[in-house]
Amino acid sequence: MRLIQSAAELQALLADNAGTGPCSCSLGGCAGWESLSEERWPANQMQQIATLRDPELHEPTFEEQHPLGTRYDSPDAPVAVKFFPYNRCDIWRCGPCQRHLLRYTEFGGYYVDHRVRTLSPKLDIID
Repeated sequence: MRLIQSAAELQALLADNAGTGPCSCSLGGCAGWESLSEERWPANQMQQIATLRDPELHEPTFEEQHPLGTRYDSPDAPVAVKFFPYNRCDIWRCGPCQRHLLRYTEFGGYYVDHRVRTLSPKLDIID
C-alpha cells in the first residue's frame, strides 16, 4: 500500500483521480468527521488505495493542526497530514463514484468508533 507523507503527495493523488460521478453508497456527505459503523461501511465497493499512517512511527501525535481556528469536526478544517487524526488514516476510494475518503478508528475506554471524512482537492491540505 502506498504511504503518503506530505501534502504535495496527497494533492497529487487527488489530482490524478478526482471523483465526480453520482454515488449510491450509504456514506452520505461526510464533510466533517462522521461516525460510521461497520454495518454502514460499503466494503464491497471501497478500495483502500493509500495510507497516511507512517509504519515507522510507533505512536503518532494526538496534536491537531487548526491554523484558521477550525475544530476537529469542522467541514472546512484543513487536512493536516502529519497531525491527528489524519496521521492515523487510510485513504479509500469508492468504486462507483471514485470519491476519496479518509477513514480511521477511534479507540476509547469502552468503545471502538470508525470515523470517515470525504477527501477533496478543494480542502486545504497541509503538512
